Amino acid sequence: MAILKHIFTWWDGATIGTLLFSRRNGLSVGSDALGNAYFQSKAGKSVPRRWVIYQGANDASRVPPEWHGWLHNTTDLIPETLPPPRAWEQPAVPNLTGTAAAFRPAGALERGGNRAAATGDYEAWSPGQ
Repeated sequence: MAILKHIFTWWDGATIGTLLFSRRNGLSVGSDALGNAYFQSKAGKSVPRRWVIYQGANDASRVPPEWHGWLHNTTDLIPETLPPPRAWEQPAVPNLTGTAAAFRPAGALERGGNRAAATGDYEAWSPGQ
């Protein structure tokens, strides 16, 4: 069943064609903590083509900032050779929109829908004033 999933779906990982293309035409550069694999085209172009094969759902917010810079040719340093992160830096978090961990402000329907009472500092406009 997993082979059919790779053949027919593109939204949950790479398809068979992408995997074969990556293995044949690309050089594996490294991977990140989420299991994403990063590739670069073989020699021949002045600006190499770079791409990522996601581990799991294809979601660009799952690419850590240091790999994002490498993917977009901002830096040629492979992130594994960068200095360690500073103590104040927090780890990258994927986009949580649409998940149970998404931010829900007070008054949101998912949190009961109870809004704070009006404070009285607002006066409604009425025509003729």
